Amino acid sequence: MPTTPYDRPALLEAHGLAFARNEEPIFGPLDFALHAGEVVLIEGDNGAGKTTLLRVLSGLLAPSSGVVRLNGEPLTLARLSPQVALLSHQAGLKPELTALENLRFAAGLHGLRPGMSPISALAGVGMDGYVDVPTRQLSAGQKKRVALARVLLAPVGLWLLDEPYANLDLDGIKLVNRLLENHANRGGAALITSHGAYAYTSGTPRRIPLRSQQGDT
Repeated sequence: MPTTPYDRPALLEAHGLAFARNEEPIFGPLDFALHAGEVVLIEGDNGAGKTTLLRVLSGLLAPSSGVVRLNGEPLTLARLSPQVALLSHQAGLKPELTALENLRFAAGLHGLRPGMSPISALAGVGMDGYVDVPTRQLSAGQKKRVALARVLLAPVGLWLLDEPYANLDLDGIKLVNRLLENHANRGGAALITSHGAYAYTSGTPRRIPLRSQQGDT
């Protein structure tokens, strides 16, 4: 009998998780669990706190209250960094380096997924013809693909993807969905945000709704 994500352990759990800026609530309190093999969509209008939530879960911001557990243990930045891959609005690439050099730099910091190399990661996102091109010369969509290759390369189970479909054409949107499906099938998990109409639709993905409150996303 095939397994479902809920047959697998919770990779990430949040209990009473909330964030406020200058005493103004941005989101929360939230209670949710993300299981291995699951892709979950964070939904909400501008100002609802989607980006802020991912920053909290990536360790870039400390929550105002609540508890987050990663693989059953309290989340700390020291434990989180080598176990989570974050794709933010900004590609986070060094413009003077080539696509390949950017991935080699990332691999030197975080390691490699077994069976994966910077070259194969770039090929996996359709950028194998641009390995020696400085990223400052790439289009916004091409930079997004290189950033996705960096996520693909990382030896982690948890992906946090903020607007992964932005700046991509239809083929790029299909690529993101394929990467997410393959990652889930390997036993990984992902939280994603999207304003677009092409959000991940494999099966019936769960959604975490965020209600708009005062503050920016």
